[in-house]
Amino acid sequence: MTVGLFIPCYVNQFYPDAAKATLQLLRKLGVNVAYPLKQTCCGQPMANSGFENLTQPCDDLFIENFSSFDYIVAPSASCVLHIKDHLHSPQNAEGANKIRKGIYELVEFLTDVLKIEKLDAVFPHKVGLHHSCHGLRGLHLSQMSELNAPPFSKPQQLLSMVRELEQVSLDRADECCGFGGTFCVAEEAVSVKMGKDRVTDHTKNGAEYITSSDLSCLMHLQGILHRNKSAVKVIHIAEILNAGL
Repeated sequence: MTVGLFIPCYVNQFYPDAAKATLQLLRKLGVNVAYPLKQTCCGQPMANSGFENLTQPCDDLFIENFSSFDYIVAPSASCVLHIKDHLHSPQNAEGANKIRKGIYELVEFLTDVLKIEKLDAVFPHKVGLHHSCHGLRGLHLSQMSELNAPPFSKPQQLLSMVRELEQVSLDRADECCGFGGTFCVAEEAVSVKMGKDRVTDHTKNGAEYITSSDLSCLMHLQGILHRNKSAVKVIHIAEILNAGL
């Protein structure tokens, strides 16, 4: 089994430690990982802004970079969902289809493909888990609270394997943070209010860290925390799962 590591552009630019933690974690778990050096943006920002017709060069390059791997893994639910739903190629439909079926967000790869049951990780802090909308409702990493269905949470399943980590209970565990990509620009006031509500939920329940499978959400929350001069920090789930391994 060979895995291609897909690092979204904003993770590469702003949160390289999360990218490094993803690579280190996969390798320590015995996965044969390679990082294609020519990878760039997956095209999600353009597509979300209504310009999906301009993303074909991004799709073509993505297929060129990742078509040879058995699996593609990325520390970003939103970018993975974009590839799953939108990657296409009139010239290479077979390659695009193979990638759409073989790409996984890190958490679901660990739980669904590797079926991890134990992690030698330590993180002695109180942690609040933010379920991103793309991960929750797109990739189904956790159960949606509005459904009358048995609860589950793949991120919580992994976090429960981390020694000395205390997961804090939230009042509204799967509420949107308000980031929404370009939504936070087009509807700034609404976005900020939603973000403040999520920060309040975590802080009042005692979280020292807020974690998620989506750094875009964490970036939004980090900005609010910083402006509030809060001591609460954000951290990608890969960095927690890799801590102390």
